[in-house]
Parts: sequence; C-alpha cells; structure tokens
Amino acid sequence: MDSHGLSTRLSLETLHGSLADPAISSMNLLNELIGEYPVAISMAAGRPYEEFFDVRLIHEYIDAYCEHLRNDRKLDEAEVTRTLFQYGTTKGVISDLIARNLAEDEKIEAAPESVVVTVGAQEAMFLILRALRADERDVLLAPAPTYVGLTGAALLTDTPIWPVRSTENGIDPEDLVLQLKRAEEQGKRVRACYVTPDFANPTGTSMDVPARRRLLEGAEASGVLLLEDNAYGVYGSERLPTLKALDRSGTVAYIGSFAKTGMPGARVGYVVADQHVAGGGLLADQLSKLKGMLTVNTSPIAQAVIAGKLLLNDFSLIKANAREIAIYQRNLQHTLGELARRLGGCPGVSWNTPKGGFFVTVTVPFGVDDALLEHAAGDYGVLFTPMHHFYGGKDGFNQLRLSISLLTPELIEEAVSRLAALITARLA
Repeated sequence: MDSHGLSTRLSLETLHGSLADPAISSMNLLNELIGEYPVAISMAAGRPYEEFFDVRLIHEYIDAYCEHLRNDRKLDEAEVTRTLFQYGTTKGVISDLIARNLAEDEKIEAAPESVVVTVGAQEAMFLILRALRADERDVLLAPAPTYVGLTGAALLTDTPIWPVRSTENGIDPEDLVLQLKRAEEQGKRVRACYVTPDFANPTGTSMDVPARRRLLEGAEASGVLLLEDNAYGVYGSERLPTLKALDRSGTVAYIGSFAKTGMPGARVGYVVADQHVAGGGLLADQLSKLKGMLTVNTSPIAQAVIAGKLLLNDFSLIKANAREIAIYQRNLQHTLGELARRLGGCPGVSWNTPKGGFFVTVTVPFGVDDALLEHAAGDYGVLFTPMHHFYGGKDGFNQLRLSISLLTPELIEEAVSRLAALITARLA
C-alpha cells in the first residue's frame, strides 16, 4: 500500500478526540507567534529567569551527586557509573533526596517509597489521572480557570473536568461541596480535585491558611483526594504551609516540579502519593506500574543534576534560589507599578496583585482572543496569553495573563508600554 492510500484513511475525526481540542494546541500558538514575530517582547511564557544559567553548573551538580554516591551510599566506581548510565528504578534514584528537600523547605514528612520521580510534573498529572479514571462515572474537579497542562492530561486520559469557582482567595471550598453534591445527584464519582494554593497558574492567586484548612476539612469529610500542585511556592513574599504539610489524613497527593526551581531542561518532577490502596500497597506503587509502561524511568542523568543542586544547597531550594526569588519579587512589583502608571486611569481596566509567583491577570472591557494576540504581536510587538485558554474556551474572554519571570526591568517597562498602547487604542 502506498502512503497516499494510507493518508486517505487518516483524518482528525479518526484520531483521538483530544487532538481536536483547542486546549491541546493553545501553547503551540504562542510558540508559532514567537517564531513569526521574533522582535515582539514576550510576557506570555512562564519560563524561569535565564541570567544565572551556566553550563558549568551541570558538571558541578553531577560531580556532587557522584560524590554523594561514593561517600554517603558507599558505592564503588562501577556502581556509580551504573547509576548514571543504566535505566535505574522506575520510582527514581533520588526519591530520598527529594524527601529531604520537602522536609527542609515545606515541613512535609514524606517517606522515600511514597515518592515517584517523573518526567516533569506533567507526567505526574497524567499518571494520577490515568490511575483514577476507571470508568465513565469518574470526573475531576478543578478551579476555573486552571493550568492548561492539567486540562491536557485530563483530555489524554478521557477524564471530564468539572469546574469549581475560583475567587481572589483561590478555589472556593463552599462551591467544592456544591459540586460534590451535584456529582452525587448525577451518579458521578469525583475522584479528585486539583488545586494550586500558592500563586496559581494562570491567575497568580493564593489561598490563605483558613481557606486551606476549610478545603482540607471538606475534602476529608467527602473522601475526595486533593491533587496539590506547587510549582511556584518558593517564589513568594510570605510562605504559607502547603496543604500536604497540613494534611493529617492522607487527603493530599502532592505534585512537585524542579522546572521553575531547579532546571527546566532537566524535565524532573515528582509526586508524593502516600495513600494506601486496599490490596495494592501505596498509590505511589500503582503509579510506578503505569510509569513503567509509559516512560520506563526518569533520566538518571537529569535526576543527578537536580540531586547535585539539592546537595550543594543543604537540600533547600529556598537557599538555592535566593537570587531568583529576589528577581521575581522585583519583576512582580515593577510590573504592577508599570501597569498602574500606564493604565491606572483607564475605565474598565484592572488587574490583580499577587504576592508571588510568575503571573498577573489583567481584565479589560473588550474581547481578548487569539486574533487580538496576533495583532498585538505584529502591530505592537508584545505577547501575552489570552485567558480563555485556561477556561477551556468557555470563559475569560476579556482577560489576559502576563508573565513577569523572564524579563529585565527595562523590558518590562517597554512591554507594558506596548500593551498599554494596544489597550488604549482599543478603548478609543
């Protein structure tokens, strides 16, 4: 059979339904626009600051990990070499070091066997949803708006997402209870609720401690697993206890990532899944089975890089990222100041004021769609992310997300100036 004959049988309608969903292609749009308009200043991508990147650090981190293997684990040279070059265990070779980091920075007591090291937090989300989605009754609750990576993982695992109202204080525990009741009435089974208590992507909002406790109490009473995603918690002006640190009943599965705090290129994340599965050990053990069939294991070399950074900084990412924390706080305050200076008097234009993280949400009195984004890139030289991408295309049509992480103060000033020109032109 020639390729033309096969191509006549292939159509989007015959492939998995997720491929036709706008959420799957939303981030590709930004990459295409960055390539098409290289001089546009991007306040779209939530990438870490790059000034402190140094190739020599990779070697220092790997050397530090090898010394750890020799001195602390008492491995000989053949075993050290094998640890880096061979596949390694499915759960990961640095689970114990991650557990020490969690104890140091987050006061989370995690047994190493409850940790599964994943290919970024994205794989962790996929593994959890794949394990929980047993049949058509199963649904996932998540705040609206929510991280597109979670939306994508849900699409790939055929897991319907039911939105829960989100406020300036994060996910609304009262609406969570209402959604649980609604699901029960419709014969659905809520398997979990995804939540980002610290500087959520895309809104930048956080939950105060009373709201965290209410959420935990409601989830525990309802028997619902909370999936806590904490990629940005280090980067705040104040540090609040994570849900996992407050959890006393195994209600929280904790998803972590070293993309923003270690090295995005390493693609190392993890999940702490210490819940007991009747007849099946820990939830982490079940996730490990799935990972073995998906990615086999997470690159030991990538894990070694992250381990070295932890080892050289006394297992504290707060210590390791002291310079970055200062940069992100500076950039956040500078962006908020520039928005006030450029757009403070514009009718119908407002924005939130996060205390940390990478993102600010701007609300405007007109539609913000992908066509406006392309217009902004081509005619004004600035990129942002339309918020409708985080609502599954069902809301957020008059909002945009600004990322403050990658830019210098000078570029922030220029980017906000260009954005202000676009907004004032639309208002006129």
